[in-house]
Amino acid sequence: MKYRIAADSSANLYDVNMSGTDCAEFVSVPLKIITDEREYVDVADTDLSEMVSYLQGYKGRSGTSCPNVHDWLEAFGDADVIFGVAITSNLSGSYASAAKAREEYLAEHPGAKVMILDSLSAGPEMELIVEKMIEVVQAGGTFEEMSRQIEAYSRSSHLLFCLKHLDNLARNGRVNPAVAKLAGILGIRIIGKASDEGTLQQLHKCRGETATVERTWHEMKKHGYSGGKVRLAHCFNPEIARKLTETIHSEFPRADVRTRPCTALCSFYAEEGGLMVGYEG
Repeated sequence: MKYRIAADSSANLYDVNMSGTDCAEFVSVPLKIITDEREYVDVADTDLSEMVSYLQGYKGRSGTSCPNVHDWLEAFGDADVIFGVAITSNLSGSYASAAKAREEYLAEHPGAKVMILDSLSAGPEMELIVEKMIEVVQAGGTFEEMSRQIEAYSRSSHLLFCLKHLDNLARNGRVNPAVAKLAGILGIRIIGKASDEGTLQQLHKCRGETATVERTWHEMKKHGYSGGKVRLAHCFNPEIARKLTETIHSEFPRADVRTRPCTALCSFYAEEGGLMVGYEG
């Protein structure tokens, strides 16, 4: 039995450790960042420093492009069992493309099993979901059992974001342009979460990283964090990730907290200085 785990690149993963799962592979399905002048594909060799610097000075239109059906079909390969996860369908068409690819794949491979999950999230929460997919494949079981475990886990995980700049979100209609301008002028950091509907919900406005970390930690505990996994993704701001990690470990010394830089798609939305926090509730 050949397994394939596929996630679009909003999961902030290009590769994962698949040790112990010889029958399984992981594939990242890239999104794109597009302006009137340039196109960046969210793959491992993208020059993130150049991309972020360019976008900071760019005043024209910018946006993202999701994988199409063919991209997802390529990611499925010739696997017998496929678990896929996509960025929230409320912000992108990636899930719709993946769901259509599932229909076509099953028509061509009648014996295959394919689950496509709408994460209702992005970034490090999707990283946690991918880790759960690997875990259930390693443990074994029926496709139906594994699918139920993944779906249940996705309902218990969460995403917070702490943003210093909101320009790209404002340009793409994700936040109010007046809020974005105010944050830039006053140096306010916005804390928000992925809502149950998969939209971006603003929670707090903070000044400075210390207050931001404290408020983020408060929100994590408020939504059920009690020492489980935490995955952090920062956009050229390892210091805020370090501070939050130390805060978590001060109360839960054995908590599994891991940090990685934002990849291209997450860098586009988090922007320089931003932090995304995926955690188990």
